[in-house]
Amino acid sequence: MSDPQQDKRPLAEPRVVRRRNWLPSLIWLIPIVAALVGVALVARILVERGPEVVLTFQSAEGLEAGKTAVKYKDVQIGTVQTIRLATDRSHVRVLVQLRKEAKSFTAKDTRFWVVRPRLDTSGISGLSTLLSGAYIGADAGTSEETAGEFTGLEVPPIVTRDASGRQFLLRARDVGSLDIGSPVYFRRIKVGQIAAYELDGDGRGVTLRVFINTPYEKFVGVNTRFWHASGLDVQLGASGVKLRTQSLATILLGGIAFAAPEDVMGPAAQENTVFALADDEITAMKEPDGPAQTLLLYFNQSLRGLSPGAVVDFRGVEIGEVKSIGAEFDSQAREFRMPVLVQVYPDRLRRNADGQRESRYTQLERLRFLVDRGLRAQLRTGNLLTGQNYVALDFFPKAPPVKVDIERNPIELPTMPNSLDEIQAQVGEIARKLNRVPFEEIGRDLRKTLATLDRTLGSAEQLAASLKNDVSPEMAAAMKDVRKTLSTAEKTLADDSPLQQDMRQTLQEVTRAANSLRILTDYLERHPESLIRGKPEDKKK
Repeated sequence: MSDPQQDKRPLAEPRVVRRRNWLPSLIWLIPIVAALVGVALVARILVERGPEVVLTFQSAEGLEAGKTAVKYKDVQIGTVQTIRLATDRSHVRVLVQLRKEAKSFTAKDTRFWVVRPRLDTSGISGLSTLLSGAYIGADAGTSEETAGEFTGLEVPPIVTRDASGRQFLLRARDVGSLDIGSPVYFRRIKVGQIAAYELDGDGRGVTLRVFINTPYEKFVGVNTRFWHASGLDVQLGASGVKLRTQSLATILLGGIAFAAPEDVMGPAAQENTVFALADDEITAMKEPDGPAQTLLLYFNQSLRGLSPGAVVDFRGVEIGEVKSIGAEFDSQAREFRMPVLVQVYPDRLRRNADGQRESRYTQLERLRFLVDRGLRAQLRTGNLLTGQNYVALDFFPKAPPVKVDIERNPIELPTMPNSLDEIQAQVGEIARKLNRVPFEEIGRDLRKTLATLDRTLGSAEQLAASLKNDVSPEMAAAMKDVRKTLSTAEKTLADDSPLQQDMRQTLQEVTRAANSLRILTDYLERHPESLIRGKPEDKKK
């Protein structure tokens, strides 16, 4: 039995021991992993993040913040972050975040443009963006200076800096139908294109920059000639009509062609060499004209059919062109004169057999000498169908002498009237003379003469009737006698007439006598001694 006293003692409080948890709860793993991934992404972005640049465009068409990519050779090098309108509303500002490896695209001469479907002279481009959307293209610069803001190009560049080839400059009066991207041809093969053009500072012409691809740039020599190959080149000559063109594209969009004179190319031209751009191939292949000389011509006739640009030639050789025509009143002669200003190139004629130019006399001395020899200008018809005229220089030895004032500028060259005008003047003079002929008086005299002739014919008829009555019987008798005479002669000359038979007998006798004489002659030739001795047969007897 237990002791009751012991049972009354207080019970001890139990000691609670807390069990230790060594493993964390699984629910905390998710945020921890997410945080780690986020930190890794941020770290990666910070590591791969490159510089930021601002691009300005006229419009944000096709661009979208956070989606539009920046590409170089179809490799993404950045992304558009924001698109904002400029304060003055003249353009949009596009913030682009470049990647770390695209740091070199901050060079000052880097170019950016928007790639979207486009149709221009170089063809159709950007068709791939119809599905993928527009993107920003880039062309890396080479400058050591960097920039944070760039002006985007509205038109994609034709030639990028990674293209292989050379650029050359062409000077022209105008661009014609040419545009950026127009093709450049060599022997009808496309070897390049027009990269850019700009107006000259003085406004008198334009400068075009053409890019020739590798390996065709070696065909551009220092003596190469360039010309417009746009449209159709139609030539009408003695052999017919010739139609020439480089390709169908040049007819619609224009183009340029080049070649060396006589296919003899000189040393290769260096990059950025300047060439002249001619209007056509014939003009391009001509030899240099040398200095021009301006002459003034005065014509006393109509200038219909003559226009600026008309040819000035010397015996079929084109040596210049007409610059302007006009009309002025000569107060001293009290008549109108038609001044024509022409520009000629004397070097086209002053070449000797060796191709060298004469330099012994001055240009004015040569002109004075030629005028003394009869050099004159004359207006002639070049085309009877169109009525176009041209100015011809030729020698007229019988022309009256004229003195040339070499101190005058421009020098006045004497002229000769056109042969057609002379014919017209002669026809007019003949017409005036015909008007002075008294046709009415001649008609009256002619009627009187016809009346007299009528009376004379009546008298002749009476005389013929009288002769018929008086002379006809005697003429009939004479004709009968003539017939008798002819009949007698016919009988005499007939084959069976006695005269013809006697004639035949006589001719036979003459023939026999001739035969005997020929026999005697032959015998005497063989025996000439028989004339003295006689025949041998006679001696034997």
